[in-house]
Amino acid sequence: QVNLVQSGGGSVQTGGSLRLACVPSGYIFSTYNMAWLRQAPGKAREVVATIDSRGSLNYADTVKGRFTISKDNPRNTLYLQMNSLKPEDSAMYYCAAVYRSYRGHSPFSPDAYTYWGQGTQVTVSS
Repeated sequence: QVNLVQSGGGSVQTGGSLRLACVPSGYIFSTYNMAWLRQAPGKAREVVATIDSRGSLNYADTVKGRFTISKDNPRNTLYLQMNSLKPEDSAMYYCAAVYRSYRGHSPFSPDAYTYWGQGTQVTVSS
């Protein structure tokens, strides 16, 4: 049984920072590709940052330079550091994971991932 438990998030003003955390259980952390996704009301779920099992990072253009995805292998924790937040960053954020391959999908497709966290709300006020 694979579980992803998220923490962090909350409300912040424009320009502020937040950090999200995701703790997986039930698998070997270092063998999975992981990502952070978000979904705003009325919008499709989008991948904002990915980190593969080798540690390679990628970001959506909308968050590049402001968000940082990282893994702490000894602590078995995935992070998303979000700086210079904007109102358009407001959304429900999810961590996600898939074992080794992206199952024929782009890493930036939500369909690439098989395991999901419970979601955490991020609200940025102007």
